[in-house]
Amino acid sequence: MVMPRALARFNRHVTNPVAGLVAGRVPPFAVVVHRGRRSGRTYRTPVWVFPHDGSYRFALTYGRDVDWVRNVLAAGSFQIETRGRTIELTDPTVIEDPAASWAPPVVRQVLLGISAHHSLLAHARPWPIPSGSRK
Repeated sequence: MVMPRALARFNRHVTNPVAGLVAGRVPPFAVVVHRGRRSGRTYRTPVWVFPHDGSYRFALTYGRDVDWVRNVLAAGSFQIETRGRTIELTDPTVIEDPAASWAPPVVRQVLLGISAHHSLLAHARPWPIPSGSRK
């Protein structure tokens, strides 16, 4: 059982604005910057993110059917603000892993405790190679 929708609504209006103050600077928190599928409006959502070898894994504590996940899947790319930097991410994919084997031990216990079986995996956009440079 992932976190209930009522808690998600409360967090959207109360907790997220407060978390947003530190989310882009204090790991494992980050801010996902994404566009609404229908409105085109830019949204900023605080999340837990875990970098690993050029990829980023997001704990989906409210499940995979939340708006920010649907928005980034539809767009195919998005940005995160983490540790004072903005990073472009591509190819978002929802992955089911009931054991949360990708997560650090303490986070894994939290995810198992709330039965959060899904995460989102995305890759850092490679920087373009300048023309005339050797590979």
